[in-house]
Amino acid sequence: MLMASSTLTLLTPSAYFSPSSFTPQSEASVPSSLLKSLKLPPFWPWQNRKKVKMGPLSVSPMGFGTWAWGNQLLWGYQESMDSDLQRVFNLAVENGVNLFDTADSYGTGRLNGQSEKLLGKFIKDLQGKEQGQDEIVIATKFAAYPWRLTPGQFVDACKASMERLQIEQIGIGQLHWSTANYAPLQELALWDGLVAMYEKGLVRAVGVSNYGPKQLVKIHEYLTARGIPLSCAQVQFSLLSMGEDQFEIKKICDSLGIRLIAYSPLGLGMLTGKYTRSKLPRGPRSFLFRQILPGLKPLLSSLEDIAQRRQKTIPQLVMGDCSVSRLL
Repeated sequence: MLMASSTLTLLTPSAYFSPSSFTPQSEASVPSSLLKSLKLPPFWPWQNRKKVKMGPLSVSPMGFGTWAWGNQLLWGYQESMDSDLQRVFNLAVENGVNLFDTADSYGTGRLNGQSEKLLGKFIKDLQGKEQGQDEIVIATKFAAYPWRLTPGQFVDACKASMERLQIEQIGIGQLHWSTANYAPLQELALWDGLVAMYEKGLVRAVGVSNYGPKQLVKIHEYLTARGIPLSCAQVQFSLLSMGEDQFEIKKICDSLGIRLIAYSPLGLGMLTGKYTRSKLPRGPRSFLFRQILPGLKPLLSSLEDIAQRRQKTIPQLVMGDCSVSRLL
C-alpha cells in the first residue's frame, strides 16, 4: 500500500489481494470459474492513473503483498492453492498493478522462501506478455537473521532471492527490520550489505521496513553519505495503526523524499467487515480477533454505513478512492 509523500490517498490493497481474501484459511478456495470471470470495478485507484515514482522506478499507486503465500501457520496456505493464487496474480497485472512485495522469510518450515518462488514462477508464466514482465517491479525484504552478521552474508541472501525469483536484478532490496535495539553491530552490517547490493547492481533501489523514526533518519544519512538514495520505507499503517510513530515516520518521509509504503491496510482482516466474535478466521489470528473485534464495533458500523452510501465495499472504502484521510 503506497502513500504519496504529501497525502494518504495512494493506498495499495496488499491485504485485499492477499490469499486471505480468496482462500478463507483452509476452507474451500474460490472456484476457478469465478476468478476467470472476475473483473475489477472502474473505480479502483490504480486504473486510469499515472504510475508514481519510487526512487528510479515507476510503480502502480497500489501494490500487491505476498506475505500469505507459503505461510501455513498464520494464513492457512496450502500448495493446492497455487493455481488460484496465479489467477489472482494475473488479474492484478491485467488491471495495472506492477509492484509486488515479498520477503526471503515468507513461507513457513520447509516452505521458507515459497513466496519468492511462486512470484518468480508466475512472472515467468506471463506467456506472450514480455512487456508486462519487464514492467513488473519486485520489492523483496531480507531478514536480519542472527546468523547474518556480515555484509557479504546479506549480499548472498540477495543472490539467493534473485535465484528464487528467477530474475537478474531486484527492483527494490529492503531490510526487513532493524536490529539496533538488540544487536547494534549487526545493524551496521545490514546497512553495509544494502550498500553492497546496490553498488554491485543486484538491486535498482533500496528501502527499509519496520524502522522507527530515529533509525530511519540515521540510515538515510548513512546511505546519503555514500551516494545511495533511500527510496522507500514500509510501516504498518491503517485505521488500526495510526500512532505517533506512524505520523512521525510519514513526516520524515515527506521531508526526505522517501516513498512511504503502508502494509496490513486491513489490519490482518479485521477491517474487512467479514469477521465477528462468532465468525473468526482459523489459526492464530482467531485469538487476536476475539480480543480486538468487540472494541471495533463502532468503527466497523460507521464504515459499513459510509460504504453503503457510496456503494462500495468496506475494503474498497478503506483503501480506495474514499481514502483514510477523508474519513478522519
